[in-house]
Amino acid sequence: MLAVAFVTLLKLYRIPSSSMEPTFRCARPAPGCTADRSDRVAALRVEWPFSGVGRGDIVAFDTPPRARDLCGAGGTFVGRIVGLPGETWAQRAGLVFVDGRELEETYVDDDRRDRQTYRARRIPPGHYFVQGDNRSQSCDSRIWGPLPEGNLVAKALLIYWPPSRIALR
Repeated sequence: MLAVAFVTLLKLYRIPSSSMEPTFRCARPAPGCTADRSDRVAALRVEWPFSGVGRGDIVAFDTPPRARDLCGAGGTFVGRIVGLPGETWAQRAGLVFVDGRELEETYVDDDRRDRQTYRARRIPPGHYFVQGDNRSQSCDSRIWGPLPEGNLVAKALLIYWPPSRIALR
């Protein structure tokens, strides 16, 4: 029974790119990667009761068609929710503002900010604004727009591999 619950509720991912460095690390020699081995992450399916998502959560999501077109890749991406439905998101010189207030982002290293400015955008109902923690290497909502809620797959719970990186997220 436990094995069925595990397979039904959890999704397992290997981190292939540097878009979430250093929160989730990927293996060199891929561009921007800092580790010898890629992190492996366990995530809880979003459909599971009580698994709603909020600001700061790291999620796995199916890329919308515009993301596939503009990023040159599709499939499942991993990113952090920074904007919620109905909020206004903006970025000034690499700093994120939600509803006019700067978002405190301790998870983004200063040298990984992209320093760009993006005009304020209202996040539509049923959508989220997701960004990678490594802003200079991430193709995210700044590029392709808000993520439809229906594209959310799972919420990251923990790094389970390599053993030296085991941690709850």
